[in-house]
Amino acid sequence: MSTPQSKSDLQLLDSLFNTHKEFESIQFDSPVGKPSYKGYYNAQEFRENDHLGEDWNGVGGGNSDLGDPIYSISNGYIYSSKNIDGGWGNVIRIIHSYKNKYYESIYAHCDSIFVKEHQFIKRGEQIGTIGTANGSYLAHLHLEVRDSIFMDIGAGYSTESKGYLNPTEFIKTH
Repeated sequence: MSTPQSKSDLQLLDSLFNTHKEFESIQFDSPVGKPSYKGYYNAQEFRENDHLGEDWNGVGGGNSDLGDPIYSISNGYIYSSKNIDGGWGNVIRIIHSYKNKYYESIYAHCDSIFVKEHQFIKRGEQIGTIGTANGSYLAHLHLEVRDSIFMDIGAGYSTESKGYLNPTEFIKTH
């Protein structure tokens, strides 16, 4: 899937999810402290300082959450899982099929990645561990939820938020 949101990419996703209906999303959970963020706090909320995601930290502060598990917020398809550097570090991108619409969840700054590209995942499965983006930051999980899939990774901050959703609100309401 190289051309962002091309017709063939969407047709491929449609085919994959039609063939593997058991991986369609039916609900969403928190990515840390499952099922409800136990032991974590939202250190930088969505849209605070033009932030396009949320930063989840352990209540112990510093690097106390380094290596803690990260879970898939819902069933889905691993679109990408790799180190992309540039302040992002290891990043996992999951496409979710939910009520005939696609969403993407992005988990950044991971220390370890436990999933491979082009595999399916179930809600609540561990996909990686919290990291520091190769030492760029104190340990935390940067989480984004998008309703426009295949977008460029971006900068994590922007005054333009089209395609980005408030992760906590999305998880609570879906």
